[in-house]
Amino acid sequence: MINKETIQALVGEWLQGNDYFLVDINFGADDKIVIEIDHADGVWIDDCAELSRFLQERLGDELGEYELEVGSAGLGQPFKVEQQYVCHIGDTVEVLDLEGKKTRGVLKSVDGRNFTVTVQEKQKLEGKKSPVLVDVDKVFSMDSIKYAKYLLAFK
Repeated sequence: MINKETIQALVGEWLQGNDYFLVDINFGADDKIVIEIDHADGVWIDDCAELSRFLQERLGDELGEYELEVGSAGLGQPFKVEQQYVCHIGDTVEVLDLEGKKTRGVLKSVDGRNFTVTVQEKQKLEGKKSPVLVDVDKVFSMDSIKYAKYLLAFK
């Protein structure tokens, strides 16, 4: 019987020696196994096909009636693993905290399960007549937010 641990071990074997990382494995009620991978420079369809073939070869008849789907984590989707945060350092992200407040800014750094986002806020500075925009760092915990995701910018 195929289980998540078996798939995870095989995907881990394929991942060795390349820059991809595993984001998620889902077993659907409709006998579908969905595997999401990611890469700092994006995911190529040829690599998804290669991983799919690798899994089909290794699992053989054990795959049975399962439908196998290998794809990217999806641009603009919430981050699921720490490596996705690391890959987006320097990019604009949106964070939704547990109270429902959205914060948009530039992902500055990742330290374990914490990450820092630089936002611009208006602040009244001494000697200035009107408020000015200043950069402020906000620290979040991956475990204390609803989501964080990359924001596509169309210029």
